[in-house]
Amino acid sequence: MNVMANRPRRLESYVGGQWVAGAREGVPLLDASTGAPVAFIDSTGVDFKASLAYGREKGGAALRRLSFHERAAMLKALGQALMERKEEFYALSTATGATRADSWVDIEGGVGTLLSYASKGRRELPNTRVLLDGDVEQLSKDGTFAAQHILTPLLGVAVHINAFNFPCWGMLEKLAPTLLAGVPAIVKPASQTAYLTELMVRRIVETGILPDGALQLVCGSVGDLLDHVEGQDVVTFTGSAATGRRLKTHKAIVENSVRFTMEADSLNAAVLGLDAAPGTEEFDLFVKEVAREMTVKAGQKCTAIRRVIAPRAYSEALIESLGARLAKTAIGNPADEAVRMGPLASLDQREEVRARIRDLSADAEIVTGDPDNPSVQSGDAEAGAFLNPVLLYCDKPGAAHAIHDVEAFGPVSTVMPYDTAEEAVDLARRGKGSLVASVFTNDPGFAEEVVLGLAPFHGRVMIGNRVSAKSSTGHGSPLPGLVHGGPGRAGGGEELGGMRGVKHYMQRTAIQGAPTMLSAVTGRWLPGAEARAGGEHPFRKSLAELKIGDQLITASRTVTLDDIEHFANFTGDTFYAHMDEEAAKANPFFDG
Repeated sequence: MNVMANRPRRLESYVGGQWVAGAREGVPLLDASTGAPVAFIDSTGVDFKASLAYGREKGGAALRRLSFHERAAMLKALGQALMERKEEFYALSTATGATRADSWVDIEGGVGTLLSYASKGRRELPNTRVLLDGDVEQLSKDGTFAAQHILTPLLGVAVHINAFNFPCWGMLEKLAPTLLAGVPAIVKPASQTAYLTELMVRRIVETGILPDGALQLVCGSVGDLLDHVEGQDVVTFTGSAATGRRLKTHKAIVENSVRFTMEADSLNAAVLGLDAAPGTEEFDLFVKEVAREMTVKAGQKCTAIRRVIAPRAYSEALIESLGARLAKTAIGNPADEAVRMGPLASLDQREEVRARIRDLSADAEIVTGDPDNPSVQSGDAEAGAFLNPVLLYCDKPGAAHAIHDVEAFGPVSTVMPYDTAEEAVDLARRGKGSLVASVFTNDPGFAEEVVLGLAPFHGRVMIGNRVSAKSSTGHGSPLPGLVHGGPGRAGGGEELGGMRGVKHYMQRTAIQGAPTMLSAVTGRWLPGAEARAGGEHPFRKSLAELKIGDQLITASRTVTLDDIEHFANFTGDTFYAHMDEEAAKANPFFDG
């Protein structure tokens, strides 16, 4: 099916193993650059209670029959299949206002996350369905009673409610650890860009790689979906703090103690070091990074730099350099290859950002950019949701409030000066918790003081300097192996982080009993469990014949002093504790 052939079209939800159109025509979704209709969205009539039941009974059961390695292989196959279809996603992504570079982060970054979890699953997880957590806890002197913590998949469904800014990555970065854990998902993308998510889900379904019920999609309102969540379900949310708080206190979520993860507003900060004066490599890197974070995805990133904290003595030079760089940013229709920054996702979003800029103006003055008169290289400045990058300056940030409380979710940042490292940390902390902060310095002492001061208020802190400049992934890039989330106003949630993200969808349970019983449950031999020696050599048995507890007992021999000294000389490890009897005895850690 060519979903591009008859635009605008009605989006459909994929529930209960079939595509379902809403009962109404739906709300029109407009091209961010041209204002032309792209699709209509509506989920009226979808049976959300039945979709949850279908996921639990059909999808969950099928996923739990697979081992971690089988699920990882499934993710790899899915990632490869989506990569083959990437150009179709790129073509539709321009309607969201994304340039090719913006779309790369969303599309190939999302698929890359699938592939990364596939690789990590094979390398870091066992080929079993049960994950051990920690070492055996001995609970008796004779070894007949012990305990082992295990992790098993939840028996519910993960409901992922995503934001509009990353319609592909936002789905895939949550889906990868969920499926690897063995839990099915229902994805609810933000309506404005749901047409791109729907296209990707259609292509996923067509591959036939996922078991029935492993993935469902809701295009439109979630209706009464959350009324039916239970204690084995998980709900994740990415979006505004106000909406997140409302969902978090939903009656069914509270009464059933449903796991809830939120990623909300985040006033991320970038700190320029006291050593990073104009003319240094760190100053130039800082200017480049701030400008990039303001313009990539038109600043519509939860990790974008909102507060630019710089030494007071360097502020004037910083504003001048940033202004010059931002002025060179070509703004327009992302279908134009010369364009470097596209529009915001919608006209409503543009008005929202303009309103927030007015709020910020209570504390700061605009020093670069006119939010009310966009200058575009291509496209219609009014029909499209275009907005120039806007840089503000607050001379007394310690006494201000709006700049630490208001997030303009667009190409907007505020420069604020500081005089001491302690003051820089204090300003960053006033964001009340953020996803990420960055520190640009070549001074290890400054890095230590500021990073340790920022860490309790951030999920991630990046240090930038001349050494890592070429290899750095940058301030705003969440990575599969690193935690994505933040405390306080950032939502208090945590995603990704390698296998940490997988464990969010599993239950930790302490299993107590005799070692043989624990081995039977965990699929691992534990000290004190039954063992079988003799008979055919274990290496000659097939995997079907090899059983937990099979062992090989070799002949014994005495290790002599000559053996020890030969080994030391042979390996070059002539540490004195191995070679010098007198010196070894004189050391309180060794007996000889």
